[in-house]
Formats: sequence, C-alpha cells, structure tokens
Amino acid sequence: MRYQIFFLVIIGGWITLTACDATTQSEPDLTPKVNQLGYYPEAEKYAIVPDTDANDFVIKKAEGGSVVFEGELEDAGRNIPSGEEVKVADFSAFTTPGNYVVEVNGQSSPSFEIGEDVLAPVTDGVLKAYYFMRASTPLEEAYAGKWARAAGHPDTAVMVHASAATEERPEGTIISSPKGWYDAGDYNKYVVNSGISTYTLLFAYEQFPDFFEAQDINIPESDNDLPDILDESLWNLRWLLTMQDPNDGGVYHKLTTASFEGAVMPDEATSQRYVVMKNTPATLDFAAMMAQVARVYEPFLPEFADSALAAAKEAWQWAEENPDVMYRQWDMNEEYEPDVVTGAYGDRDVSDERFWAGAELFITTGDTQYYNPDGWKEADINIPSWGGVRALGLYSLVHHRESLPEISGEDKEALVETLLELVDERVEEGETAPYRSPFGYENEDFFWGSNGHAGNVGMAILQAYQLTGDEQYYESALRVADYLLGLNPTGYSYITGFGDKPVMNIHHRPSEADGIEDPVPGLVSGGPNPNNMNQDCGEEAYPNHYPAMAFIDDWCSYSTNEITINWNAPVVYLFSGLEALHPRKPN
Repeated sequence: MRYQIFFLVIIGGWITLTACDATTQSEPDLTPKVNQLGYYPEAEKYAIVPDTDANDFVIKKAEGGSVVFEGELEDAGRNIPSGEEVKVADFSAFTTPGNYVVEVNGQSSPSFEIGEDVLAPVTDGVLKAYYFMRASTPLEEAYAGKWARAAGHPDTAVMVHASAATEERPEGTIISSPKGWYDAGDYNKYVVNSGISTYTLLFAYEQFPDFFEAQDINIPESDNDLPDILDESLWNLRWLLTMQDPNDGGVYHKLTTASFEGAVMPDEATSQRYVVMKNTPATLDFAAMMAQVARVYEPFLPEFADSALAAAKEAWQWAEENPDVMYRQWDMNEEYEPDVVTGAYGDRDVSDERFWAGAELFITTGDTQYYNPDGWKEADINIPSWGGVRALGLYSLVHHRESLPEISGEDKEALVETLLELVDERVEEGETAPYRSPFGYENEDFFWGSNGHAGNVGMAILQAYQLTGDEQYYESALRVADYLLGLNPTGYSYITGFGDKPVMNIHHRPSEADGIEDPVPGLVSGGPNPNNMNQDCGEEAYPNHYPAMAFIDDWCSYSTNEITINWNAPVVYLFSGLEALHPRKPN
C-alpha cells in the first residue's frame, strides 16, 4: 500500500508542509538501543527495545556475560516519528559500576559503562573538534594524532567581491583575513553561523567557569593562562575581527570560494576566496559576539576586550544606519560576478538579531539605549538556531539579571519564567514519551541539523535546572545526551569517535579525503532529516523515510550527515554542563 505522512517542519520561522513517502521502509532493527558511552550510577537509566514481543530483559556483564540484573519491559506505545512500537527497559535501580549490555530475546545492545566519569571523554571530544576545524594552520601530530595535516587557506590574499565593494575598498581589493574555523563539511567561513556557535561556547564558559578552568583538551595553547575553551574561541574571534570593514563598521557576510571545493584536503583547495556583501544580520551577530567577548576576556586580555567592545559599538552603529540590508545570494548573482553558490545563511527578519545584540551590549556596558524589553516580552521565543537567535539574548539577560539594576525585580522574575516556559512542556512530555526523551517525540523535531536542535533543547533544559534546582530538569537534559549517543531510533551514536556504533562517513572534506578510516573525532552529525533526500544521495538511497529514521551514514548525505560548528556548540554546552552540575557526583 502506498501512502504518505505529512508533517510541519519549522526552520528559522518558515513553515513548510512536507510529505514523506512511507512505501519503502527498511526492516526494523530489534537491537536494544542504549547510550553507548553509559550512565551515571545514581541517574535514571533506560534502554529502548523496538517491535518486540518479549516481556523481560537482563543486564549482563560485557565480558563474561554473567547476568547482573533482571527486569520487566514496559510498553511505551508507538513512537510516531519512527513508526516503531517500543518497550522500555528501566534499569535505574542498578547502580554497580562496570561495563554491560542489555539483552532481550538473545539480542544484545552495544556495550556501555556505568560510572561517574562516563561523559568525560565525549565532553572533551566535542570541544576538541573545533581544533580540527581550524583554518590557516597545520594540525600537528602532538595535538591531532593521526589526523595531523598540512595548513590550508592562509587567507592572506582574500579578494573583495563586487557585492562588497565600496569607494575605500573597491572590487578586487586584497585583504588579509586568516584563522577562523571551517564552518562545516566545506572550507568556507561564515559570520552568521559563527554568531550562535561562538556565543554558545562563551556562554558555556560564563556559566561553568570552574569546569573549563580545570579542563585540558591538548591544544597548542593548553599551557597558557586562558582556559582551553577561550583559547579555541579566540582562534575564531581573531578572524571575525578582520571581517569588519574598518572604514564604516559593517561586517562581511562570509569568506568563501565562489563554489564549493571538492573532496580534497585543505592545502589542496586553492581556489580564489572572497569576502562578500555586508549586511545587517551578519553585522548584528558580530556586534552581539563582540559585546559578549568584551566581558568574558576582560580578566585575561583587557586590551583585546576593549578592542572587541569598540568593534561591537561600531557594528551596532552601522546596523542602526542600515537597518534592513539582507543578504540575497541569488539576487546578488544576477548583478555581480563571479556567482557565489556556497552556503547562503540568508535571513528575512533581523528583529531577533537586533534584540540579541542590544541585550549583549546592555549587559556589558549598562547603557539602556541598547536594551529593548519588548524583544522578550512581546515576541515569540523559540529554541534557538542560526537564523533565530532571540533566545540567546534571553539566556544572557537571565544569567546576568542580578547584576543589572536597570531591570526591575518583577521583570527579572518574568525573564526566568519566560525561559522555563521554553522547556516545561518538552520536559513534561518527555517523561512519558516512548523514548523517554524531551527531544524526538514529535515529527517537528526533525529537519536539517536535527541533532544541533537536540543540543539546543538540552542546553535550554539545563539552564532550567540551574534556575530551579529541580533534578527533573537535569534528568531530562541527560535524556538528550542519551539520544545523541545512541538511544535513538537509528541506533547510531551521532558523535564521531564515541560509542560502539558511531557515524563513520560524515560529510566532511578532511575526513573523506585523508585516507584514514576513522573520521575526525568529536564532530556531531546533522541527524535525521526527511527533507532534501532527493537532492544529495537520491531518494532511493534512504531506506526509511519516517522523520526520525530519515538518515544514512554516507558521505553523499549532506542533508543528514554533514557536520557544522553550530551543531557542535550546544553539545559542548550540554555535556560540559552535565559534568559541571552533576548533582550526585563526588568532588
């Protein structure tokens, strides 16, 4: 029987009605799904078993196979996004440290550990991933191991594209714009996507400074006086400052080749690179980041912090004078040469960027001219994305509320309530959802970059835990970590290098071109996405079109298996926060 499932997909405020053809579903995988790294001893622990008639499960030692725990499976109903009837194996009562598998009807799960430090390796790994994304530098074996590589893209001879030309910097002007992170599976560098990515790393530091001051991820700067997360962010920030036109304060949209390079190593990708059109969203993202930078780096690098704040103010002024200059890639290609067809990161609504930038400048300077309370009182606030950053301003205002006398006590309470309202329904639904998770129980969770969305859900929930001390929020955030590490309908650990069944064939040029079987570690795969499957590998390549199953671990699948800096960032926050805030972990 041929039929279609229709569902709404919400991306950056745009709603599309999407149909997925459900005629060619793959055979169900009956393997019990677990967090493939493991579980804290005193935390709730679940495994999910799809489409089984069994009523019981056992926990066995991974080595030797002796049974250490027995339990009954609980019917959890149909998981709509994956089309599965699932049962839950709840082994929260089993707390003995060790390595184990869950077994149902003779089928064993991937192995996992129970222990206090189970998340420590992946917590370091998802941050270390940014080192592997560095442009303009070789990656040395001492830090990169077998993924060491030659330097690529010095970016000391970047050309001003016609769309970015001004009297002071006419078309063809050569500027220097080194460093920064490669944005995704390609080799370009994008200001807009750096906005939410860099903010999230710096916000993680603002919330968990003691954790990051003790962390050592083995990067070249690990022996200096800055925490590694600030050193790594600094690599990107040094580049970002070069993207501001010193003549007027506006910020270029991206540094890019005209079209995407092939699957070659960075030093072999030598096409001419350009900076393209200054615009309001990129400039306001820049202003927000630099205002945050000013307060975060002031204790460590005061002169750099002063420069960042000056740059933020200049960017704000440019945006005030140019309030609605939007990046229009396709229109631009009708007017200027060469055509630019790399990642667009276009936007049609700048109100969220304006609120976010104003909030960061207000927090750093105390100047109320930047602060617009209607930005959180009168507007819808959603889980953030690169094109929907209003929640970032809310997060910062909540975090710094006690140091802002200009905000009334009533408004401070309302700010907190607004943040809690962002997650409370998810947390409640997750308690009884088939996979027992606040993410992934509805079709709307699955679109391009769904795993980054999962990380952002976990990030919001973990803030609710900090605000309330209610361990229900902490456990809910742990369920998002479970999802990313294998407790999901596909059974993949979506973080390279971690778990028994990790994604291996990510859409990432160095991982494809380096001749090494294992991909660069610590990178978060984009995740299930029922859209655009006919555009990359071809629709026939996807054996299952249910939203939560619309994924293949293949290089060609840029719509489900690419990586990006903005999908890693909330996962850095999530795992770091879970480690830093663990309510029962011994000191």
